Order: sequence, then structure tokens, then C-alpha cells
Amino acid sequence: MSVFLGGFSIALTANLLISKSETRLLNIILKLATTSSAGFLTTVFAMTNILMRTTDGYPGAIAESGLNTPRIIGFLGYIVGVFSLLTIIGLSGWTKSKGTGIFTTVVSVITLIFFLISAVS
Repeated sequence: MSVFLGGFSIALTANLLISKSETRLLNIILKLATTSSAGFLTTVFAMTNILMRTTDGYPGAIAESGLNTPRIIGFLGYIVGVFSLLTIIGLSGWTKSKGTGIFTTVVSVITLIFFLISAVS
């Protein structure tokens, strides 16, 4: 899932980089898209590290405590990516109109609530 979301964020970043618009809001969205991309890519690398270390035939002995660092880094990257992406969704409508901005903000907040509920349960 992080690979898919990271790819989406990278595509959004690339589109914003070639955009002719130079508004403050689009610059904020570009920074958030870059942050989201970095978070998801960090998660992919951390989880790949765990996958390699836990695969039969890995050339070193691995203690379970040795997996804590990539696990924490992967979790933090995922959280940063999700929160950045949800903020992008919330701000995106404000580039068009006040009504669209309110709609995208409400959708983003509802999604955040559902994300937090699913993460806790």
C-alpha cells in the first residue's frame, strides 16, 4: 500500500513541479506532496529491510529486537505520509473555490477519523 501511495504522491509532486501556477497554496501542497512521498518511500525501504531480514537464507542472525528500528521508522514514515496526503486532499479544493475547499476539507477530516478508528481497533 505504501508503494502505491508513494507513487501517487510522487506523481502529484511531479505535476506540481511543472505547473505554471505560483500561488502560496500550491507551494504548500507541493511541499506536502514531497513530504508524503518521502514518508511512503521511507516506509517501503524499512519494510523491505524487515522482509529481507526475516526471509529464510538471510546471511546473518537476527534478533527480534533488531527489527524494532526499521519497524518504528516504517511506522513513522507511514504516519507522516498519510497525514500529509490527507492534508493535500483537504487543501486541494481551496485552489478552486470556497465551496469546493469546504467539501474537500470535510472529506479529508472524515477520512482522518476513519483512519484513526481503524488504526486503534
